[in-house]
Amino acid sequence: MSTNSLMIRDYPQNERPRERFVQNGPQSLSNHELLALLLGTGSREESVLQLANRMLAQFEGLRLLKDATLEELTQIKGIGKAKAIHVLAAVEIGRRIANHTLDERYVIRSPEDGAKYLMNDMRFLTQEHFVCLYLNTKNQVIHRQTIFIGSLNASIVHPREVYKEAVRRSAASVICVHNHPSGDPTPSREDIEVTKRLAESGKVVGIELLDHLIIGENKYVSLKEKGYV
Repeated sequence: MSTNSLMIRDYPQNERPRERFVQNGPQSLSNHELLALLLGTGSREESVLQLANRMLAQFEGLRLLKDATLEELTQIKGIGKAKAIHVLAAVEIGRRIANHTLDERYVIRSPEDGAKYLMNDMRFLTQEHFVCLYLNTKNQVIHRQTIFIGSLNASIVHPREVYKEAVRRSAASVICVHNHPSGDPTPSREDIEVTKRLAESGKVVGIELLDHLIIGENKYVSLKEKGYV
C-alpha cells in the first residue's frame, strides 16, 4: 500500500491519535495530531494526519492558524466548510478561555506584566492596534478594549475615547498598548506626543495613565520607563 493512501485505520492502534488521547491525555499529542482529531477524516488521496500536516505547513504551524478565516481554510484541498468551522470554533473557544482566565485573575504590577498580557495577541498583527487595559484599585484588569486600528496619530487618538470607557468601567487607572507591525518597538515622535497628551488628560479626569507600552516582535518598550509618563 502506498504512503499516500494510508488511512488512520492503517496505523497501529497505539499510534492513532484518538487512542493515544484516551490513554495518555491530550498533552501527549503533537499539534498536527490534535488538528487531525478536529478534522475527523481525510480523503481518498491522504489520511487525516497528512491533511493536518499540510494544513499546518500552510499556516506556519499554529502561528497564523489562530487568525485564519473561513475562506482561507476552505481554499485548502480537502478542507470543506464543515471541517473549517470545526477548526475555527476550537480556536475561538481557546481564545475565550485564555481571555476569561486572564481577565479574571491577571494583575499588572510592572511593564513586563502588561507586555506579557498582550504580547501573543499583538506581536503578529499586520496593522497597528491601539488597545486600552482598564484596571481597578488592585491593579487587576477589569476590561480590555481596542480603541482604534490604523497608524498612530495624535489627531486620531482622542483622550475622550480612552477615558470615557475608564469612567464607564469605574477604572482606577489605564494602560495603553499599541503594536509596531515592523517588529521594532522603538517609540516614534507621534508615540511620545500621544503618550504625553493622554497622561495630561488622565491627570485632569483623575484616572492615572500607568504606562504606554509598544509591542514588537517578542519585545516591548515602556514609555513610563523612558520617562514620558
